[in-house]
Amino acid sequence: MSDDHGNAGKIVTAFVIGAAAGAAVALLFAPASGKETREFLGEKAREGREKASEAARQAREALARQRETISSAIERGREAYRDAREKETA
Repeated sequence: MSDDHGNAGKIVTAFVIGAAAGAAVALLFAPASGKETREFLGEKAREGREKASEAARQAREALARQRETISSAIERGREAYRDAREKETA
């Protein structure tokens, strides 16, 4: 069974390499000039950077919300423990 997973990984890797090679060939043989191609690639790189930056910001916000939720749950647990201990000693 682990051999099946290894084959699947090889297939996915081959697909990704093939897709990248196809994209490179398409860019090289595209009917656009070199300047247009460079501008296009620069624009796509900026868009990719912006999307990555936005995804990172959203991940940081989600992490902060999770951290706040966990801290709140821990504090409520501590309060419940203290209340239970006080009731036992009373």
